[in-house]
Amino acid sequence: VSRPKPGEWEEGNSNNGNKWTTLEHKGPLFPPEYEPLPNNVSFFYNGNPVKLTLPAEEVATFYAKMLDHEYTTKSSFQENFFTDWREEMSVEEREQIKKLSKCDFTHINKYFLDKSEEKKAMTKEQKQVLKEENNKLTEEYGFCELDGHREKIGNFRVEPPGLFRGRGEHPKMGKLKKRIQPEEITINCSKGSNIPVAPKGHRWRKVQHDNTVTWLASWVENVQGNFKYVMLNPSSKLKGEKDWQKYEVARKLKLKVETIRRLYREDWKNREMKTRQRGVALYFIDKLALRAGNEKEESETADTVGCCSLRVEHITLHQEKGGQEFMVEFDFLGKDSIRYYNEVPVEGRVFKNLKLFMENKEPEDDLFDRINTTYLNKHLNQSMPGLTAKVFRTFNASTTLQEQLNKLTTGYLEEKLLSYNRANRAVAILCNHQRAAPKTFEKSMQNLQDKVAQKQQQLDVARKELKDAKKEHKRGGTERTRKLVEKKEAVVKRLEEQLKKLQLQMTDREENKVIALGTSKLNYLDPRISVAWCRKFNVPIEKIYNKTQRDKFAWAIDMTEEDFQF
Repeated sequence: VSRPKPGEWEEGNSNNGNKWTTLEHKGPLFPPEYEPLPNNVSFFYNGNPVKLTLPAEEVATFYAKMLDHEYTTKSSFQENFFTDWREEMSVEEREQIKKLSKCDFTHINKYFLDKSEEKKAMTKEQKQVLKEENNKLTEEYGFCELDGHREKIGNFRVEPPGLFRGRGEHPKMGKLKKRIQPEEITINCSKGSNIPVAPKGHRWRKVQHDNTVTWLASWVENVQGNFKYVMLNPSSKLKGEKDWQKYEVARKLKLKVETIRRLYREDWKNREMKTRQRGVALYFIDKLALRAGNEKEESETADTVGCCSLRVEHITLHQEKGGQEFMVEFDFLGKDSIRYYNEVPVEGRVFKNLKLFMENKEPEDDLFDRINTTYLNKHLNQSMPGLTAKVFRTFNASTTLQEQLNKLTTGYLEEKLLSYNRANRAVAILCNHQRAAPKTFEKSMQNLQDKVAQKQQQLDVARKELKDAKKEHKRGGTERTRKLVEKKEAVVKRLEEQLKKLQLQMTDREENKVIALGTSKLNYLDPRISVAWCRKFNVPIEKIYNKTQRDKFAWAIDMTEEDFQF
C-alpha cells in the first residue's frame, strides 16, 4: 500500500466536504453459494428423518452449527429462529414441522464438527494452498485506487447469511440474517472509472458517484434495517486523517475544559430545571466518562442506556456510605449489554439535584427527563466548535494515560511494559471496558506458575553452587576459583532476572483477567502518547502495537517526537 510520507498527511485535507477525486474498485466479494448436505446426513423430526428443501435446509444448518452455544438455550433465540425458519419452508414442511422441541439437529451438528476437525488436521501444504487462494481474493477485491494511492479496503466481503446474535438479551436474537443479493447493493465510485461488474445474471441496485462519503458499497441488512458499508481499512490515509482530527479536537478541549467545568457547575444552581439537568449530566460524562446515551427505537434493541437515558431505577443515593458522604450507586447495562456498576462520591450540590430530579417519579421514569443527547451536543458545540459529549471520553482517557505513564514508568523493559499496561488498565477501568476471563486463562496461568517454580528451583541450585564456589575460593584463592565465583555469580544474576520477568508476566496477566485493554488502545487513546513514550524510554513500538495497529497509527508513528505530551 503506498502510504503518505511524513508531512504528507496534511496534503489534500480539504474542508470543502469532498473526500476524494478518483475512486476505483472491484465491488464487494460475495460469500459462496450454499452447499447442500450429503445424503447420509439427516435432519430428524419426531424421531424420523426428513429431507428438507434447500432453503429450509440451509437455515437448519445455521441453527445446527450453534447447538453447542448458549444462545440456542435461550427461549427468545429459539422462538425468533423457529418463526423465521418456518417462513423459508415449503407448505408441506410447514404442515409437518410444528414444534422446535421435536427437531433433532444433532446429526447435522456432528457433520460440521467433523468438517472442522478435518480442517484442523490438514497438512501444512494443504493449508498453504488455501492461504494462497485467500491471498488471491484479497489482492483482487481487497484494494482500491483512491486519488492515485493504492489503498487497502477494510471489509470487502459481504456478510454471509446466518442467525442474528446481538449483544446481551437482544430481543431479535435468533432471527434470520438473509443472504444479500447484488440487487440490494449500491456501488460508489468515480465517474470515469472502471465500474465494478455485478456477478453473472445479476445487476447492482444502483451505481453512484458521491465523493462526499468514503464508503465503496452499501446495503441494508434485514434484521434491524441498518445500513452496512464497505469501508477503507483503518490504515488508509483518509481514515488516518479522521483519526488524527479526532484526537486534535480532544486536545483542544484540554485548553477549554476548565471554563466548561466552571460553567456546568454554575448550571447546578440555575432556576431552570432543564439547565440543572444539563449541568449534572455533563458532570457525569466528564467525571465518570459515561457515554452520552442516544435515543433508540423502543423494544427493537436490548435495554441498554447511557447518561441521558438513565432511569430513576439505575441510581441509588446514599447520604453516607463507607465513611463517605453524598454517595451515588450506579447500576445499569451500558453499550453491548455490559453492566456498569460503580459507587462514587459526588459534590453536595449534585447530590441535592439528583434528589430533586427523582422526586415524584416512578423507577422506570427518566432521571434526566428534560434533556437528550442532541440538546447536550448542541450546547457543547457553542462552547467549542466540534465538541460533543463523546469527545470527553477521548479526552479523559488520553489524559489519564498520559498522567499514569508520567507517574508509573520505571525500571528495565519488562517493568516499563507492566507500567504501560497498568496505565492502559486505568483507562479501561474508567471506560468500563470489561471482558469475560479468557477460556484459556487458568491453563496459561498454570503454565506460568510451573515455569516460575522451575526457575526458582534452578535459582536455588545456582545459589548453592555459588556459595560452594565462594567457600572454595576463601580456602585457597587461585585464578581458577576466582573465575569460577564470577561465572556462578553471572548465572545467579541471569536466573534472578528471568524469574523476575516471569513474575511480572504473572502479575500483568492476573490484573488483566477481566479488563479489555484493546478497545481504549484502538479508539480512545491518542497514539502519539504511546509513540512518544516508546521513543523516550527506548521501548520498541512493536511491544505496544502489533502490525495491524502500527498500520492504523502510521500517521502518529510518522509525526511524533519523544517530547510529545497530550
